[in-house]
Amino acid sequence: MSLTHSFGLLTNPDQEWEAIRKASESVTRLYTGHVLLLALIPALAGFFGTTQIGWQIGDGQVTRLSLSSGLSLSVLFYAAMLAGIFILGKFIDFFAATYDAVDSTPRGVAMAAYTATPMFLIGVIAAYPNIWINMLAGLVAIAYAVYLLYEGLPILMKIPEERGFMFATAVLTVGLVMFVALLAISVVIWSLGIGPVYVT
Repeated sequence: MSLTHSFGLLTNPDQEWEAIRKASESVTRLYTGHVLLLALIPALAGFFGTTQIGWQIGDGQVTRLSLSSGLSLSVLFYAAMLAGIFILGKFIDFFAATYDAVDSTPRGVAMAAYTATPMFLIGVIAAYPNIWINMLAGLVAIAYAVYLLYEGLPILMKIPEERGFMFATAVLTVGLVMFVALLAISVVIWSLGIGPVYVT
């Protein structure tokens, strides 16, 4: 059911958000049927792209990551995605009372997981690590994820659209803060010796 919702969000988001609301999946079921599977797409594609294909800057030689370095970074990336969805979901549940969500059922993790669907799916592009193609595809996925957030939050939380807009803006702000925190944590991890190891 979770994967059906994922693709439904790409074709008919309003109707699919209503279906997600009615399904009311548990966090465990949501993770096993959706997040654990879809988060593998960017992690595996990134591992393949950076260790087997490599990237090139200008006319320079092709650079790749070593297998062990690519594997460790992909595992960390995968774990960060899983944790990020859960943490953002808990923030959404925390904010729900502030924005007078009628339903007391926690739906934050579902909101975070399904909103991230476009970014999970477009992660397949990481198998070909070209900075311009990856950046363009990433911007399209982020734009659609933001659209899903603003469109779906009032439906899933059963709140008026004007309140939903403010709620979604607060969630987006938390997401951006989490992204910056992730970058800072990455720098710390790299300084501990788990950074990328390049091969040419």
